[in-house]
Amino acid sequence: MASGWGWGNLFGGNAAKNKDAPKNAILGLRSTLEMLSKRERHLQNQMDEQDGIARKNVAANKGVAKAALRRKKNYEHQLEQTSAQMLTVEREISSIETANINKETLDAMKNAQRAMVNIHGGLTIDKVDQTMEDLREQHAIGEEIAEALTQGNIGQGVDEDELDEELAELQQEELDNKMLKTGTVPVSDQIQRMPAVGTGEIKGKQQRVEEDDEEEELRKLQAEMAM
Repeated sequence: MASGWGWGNLFGGNAAKNKDAPKNAILGLRSTLEMLSKRERHLQNQMDEQDGIARKNVAANKGVAKAALRRKKNYEHQLEQTSAQMLTVEREISSIETANINKETLDAMKNAQRAMVNIHGGLTIDKVDQTMEDLREQHAIGEEIAEALTQGNIGQGVDEDELDEELAELQQEELDNKMLKTGTVPVSDQIQRMPAVGTGEIKGKQQRVEEDDEEEELRKLQAEMAM
């Protein structure tokens, strides 16, 4: 038991160590870069100091001035080396960061690929087609059920012959109206379309005319007798 736990812990520790390796490397390089930066500032100060000594003794003591210039050259050489080392460290930091980003990106893409496999693991074209076919069948069944439920509440189908007959009457009516407006309808047809006058009304008018004539004849006869 203890041995098994030890091996598992060792493997787990190695995995965690490998995962943190890029971060630890970057931290170490940044620490080195900070140290080199401090050394760069120190060497620059030393160069400035020796330059001041040389300028101060250039006329009074040429030996002192020359020694100061020699030390300045030595510091300058060290400064160049330090600057080159800083560039190397910065380049390594950038390379590790880029590599780590690439690794993280690749791991993310692998995780996405595994997720897609899990999602599509149970899906095939045949299953999708079968599902769509089942849905279409269920929709058709639903339509049949709805039609059956509403069949008693909806009137019977329209009689096509009845519709054709009504349509013909409307067309004939429209044609008659157009013919009446243009004057192309026969007189007999127009007379038939005019309102009919009742026979009793005509007879009544004739009777009133006859009575008026009789009254006129009577007045004339009375006038002659008065003379």
